[in-house]
Amino acid sequence: MFDKVLIANRGEIALRILRACRDLGIKTVAVYSKADESAKHVRLADQAICIGEGPAKESYLKIPNLLAAAEISGAQAIHPGYGFLSENEAFAQMVAEHDIQFIGPDAEHIRIMGDKIIAKKTVKELGIPVVPGSEGALVEVEDAVKMAEKIGYPVLIKAAAGGGGKGMQVARNTTQLREVFPIARQEAEANFGVPDVFMEKYLERPRHIEIQVLADHHGNVVHLGERDCSIQRRHQKVWEEAPSPAVTMAQREELGEIVTKACRGMGYKGAGTFEFLYEDGKFYFIEMNTRIQVEHPVTELISGIDLVAEQIRVAQGHKLSFSQKDITLKGHAIECRINAEDPETFAPSPGKVNVYHAPGGPGVRVDSALYAGYSIPPYYDSMVAKLIVHGNDRDHCLRRLRRALSEFVIGDIKTTLPLHRELSMDPDMVKGEYSIHWLEKWIKAKKSSS
Repeated sequence: MFDKVLIANRGEIALRILRACRDLGIKTVAVYSKADESAKHVRLADQAICIGEGPAKESYLKIPNLLAAAEISGAQAIHPGYGFLSENEAFAQMVAEHDIQFIGPDAEHIRIMGDKIIAKKTVKELGIPVVPGSEGALVEVEDAVKMAEKIGYPVLIKAAAGGGGKGMQVARNTTQLREVFPIARQEAEANFGVPDVFMEKYLERPRHIEIQVLADHHGNVVHLGERDCSIQRRHQKVWEEAPSPAVTMAQREELGEIVTKACRGMGYKGAGTFEFLYEDGKFYFIEMNTRIQVEHPVTELISGIDLVAEQIRVAQGHKLSFSQKDITLKGHAIECRINAEDPETFAPSPGKVNVYHAPGGPGVRVDSALYAGYSIPPYYDSMVAKLIVHGNDRDHCLRRLRRALSEFVIGDIKTTLPLHRELSMDPDMVKGEYSIHWLEKWIKAKKSSS
């Protein structure tokens, strides 16, 4: 048991964790870089400790500083949030070695799922369908050519230790494969420190479907339905919704049973997300995220379950406070990621927020660390707010989303609010007919017509 948690993160997720701790009667310790001295999570925490300079590598990614902050403050647990060190097995292991509870899975599960090749092999053995491709890393281009001829073009080369679209290249024929293979290896080494890449069959019009799981230390595992995260730009999610417009109840129950069985099989503990590509009625595993997701609020709104609070309770050794039969998914939820970016060029737009007005009313939630007068630092991810809306059904949800977007004001920086206003009115979006390639084609068509 513990009564004080250190939050090893910043921005909206630090606030989200802080609020969950307050609801549970747990004190909080905020850590911050010098660039975040005036951040909202620093102001609201019970205790705040500076851990370094502005750049993340000098603060939020500096493990010794985080461990020292935990020891100085007397925190018995660390919640990593998402990003930064949330999926760093060495950090999770070192936290445990210092007799501090890591609010997340065991380091071993982080390691297994952090390597895409090992993860794919592991889940395949546990009965989860995977995308056809190489069983291990491909080192020589000729081996890649042989594999491509076996599974058929087009193919996708991916970094084994990667994520976020880095080290990812598509080849539609042998000539292209010979060109992009060394590029993918170079990008993998530059971004992740290892050049290992593997190959998967490239699906032309898949959707990105992920399913949320929770598991405790007593063998209980549940799933909370799926999220559709297909609206992406450069492999970064832009818009998420739950449930998916394309998944049936029968498919949801079948997929949920498969992933919960897999979690039991590997002894997984905590919150996790299994991500799949979905095309022509078939699901193909791509990765598992061993942390809370950016888009977790849409699941919270349709399930009524506080996922972050449940993460903390599980870490304390409690059983899940509900079973699978207790979970009822109601209505529809959509999340828009609001970035401090030019909505046309997507260039970052940090700076001072002179005006801030968040929308409200029934079914509207805003997760953000912004306030009027706050200056957005240039060192971190450009996402500054999440607008999450819930409705009785998808049509009702879309109407509420348009209302909320019309009320949302962030000035005088540029944001992607105008992009989301357009998306909420697009005929394909209204019908829910899109794939992971839809948004980039939409952006390209928009530029061509202007």
